[in-house]
Amino acid sequence: MNETPVVNLVPSGREVLADRDVRILLGSYTMISFGIALQAAVLGKQIFDITNRTIDLAWLGLAEFAPAPILVLVTGSLADRFNRKKIAALALSGELLCALALMLYSLSDPTAVWPFFVIAVAFGVFRAFNAPAIRSMPPMVAPDFALPRVVALFSATWTGAIIVGPAMSGWLYSIDAWVPYAVVSASILIGLLWMLTLHFRREPTPPDPDEKPSLRHAVEGLRFIARTPIVLGAITLDLFAVLFGGAVALLPVIAKDRLHVGDVAYGWLRAAGGMGAASMALFLSIRPLRRHVGRALYCAVAVFGAATVILGLTHNYTVAFVALVVLAAADMVSVFVRGSLVPLVTPDEKRGRVLAVENVFIGASNELGAFESGMAAQYLGLPVAIIGGGVITVAVVGIAVFAFPALRRVDRFEDLEIADEPVEVR
Repeated sequence: MNETPVVNLVPSGREVLADRDVRILLGSYTMISFGIALQAAVLGKQIFDITNRTIDLAWLGLAEFAPAPILVLVTGSLADRFNRKKIAALALSGELLCALALMLYSLSDPTAVWPFFVIAVAFGVFRAFNAPAIRSMPPMVAPDFALPRVVALFSATWTGAIIVGPAMSGWLYSIDAWVPYAVVSASILIGLLWMLTLHFRREPTPPDPDEKPSLRHAVEGLRFIARTPIVLGAITLDLFAVLFGGAVALLPVIAKDRLHVGDVAYGWLRAAGGMGAASMALFLSIRPLRRHVGRALYCAVAVFGAATVILGLTHNYTVAFVALVVLAAADMVSVFVRGSLVPLVTPDEKRGRVLAVENVFIGASNELGAFESGMAAQYLGLPVAIIGGGVITVAVVGIAVFAFPALRRVDRFEDLEIADEPVEVR
């Protein structure tokens, strides 16, 4: 009996990169991510250098976090109802203005930090609109059957940016505090101009003309996540890991008070996470996860927590550097799984609202994690804040294994389908 040969329809990494619009999206996102990573590395250090207070790092995290949950019902709905490229362009223009404001204020040799917090809030507002618009684009650009590989490359561009940006931060900051913000402004501008030339392979599903903007439409992202166990499990797992494993926000304090290193060494410490994440992203772009996807997610978050504990225990620069590489590599596995899983399960007409909610729970929770870590370090001490966060992260993995069995049973991405009803995997 003749058997039908199995045809591999998944394009190779080289074939995906041959696509013009994939390259433009990746290039634009690289420049934007580089600027944001450089700004984040410099801003926290500049504030800590002015005040020498750990709690100010907590307030910075809160200032950057607050706009996302406040605006979540608006940002996702806009990304689903209007042109996502135009929304992203307008939001990036606002981010560019914030970077220029930081540069101008730094030129004044500042001694007060409250203007930094005001600018951080404004930047958070623009990013809240930008995130769901840009993160909805890979499925609109990816060639057929290539979304997981495009997501891996999308993540790799981000991780490459968070190597170069933080690595340059210490050197640029040592020249003068305004210099890195000038580089940030140029980087965001280039990313914006590239994005304006992007063409979509698939246009977003147009909204129902009879459906008027309403609270029900706005909260559909929350409703979809709540009734889809796989998406809820992946987002919840990452949420608690990022929330309690936010030790990266404390690196200015770790570098200065625990490791006793200067500006340039601090920059490389910030870049260590990017190195681990980029290495893993490159590996996943070449050899994407094909089996046991759910289990890989659980294992990755557990490794992230364990590496955070090691970071909290050590006084050695090399050990701290390696711990940051490992925890970031584990986090990249989590980012890859969630970044592939959520778009595959979510219908396009709801994708902006779902990703806006995800941005609050995952992307913006980096800043909320910075707030939690900064407060814990201020009142419980730096070692307790870091070690305790890592231990809680590992404990959350143990709970999630039993709380979200549907996620644990996910074997292959190909098993998932776009669903309006809860997705169950048996």
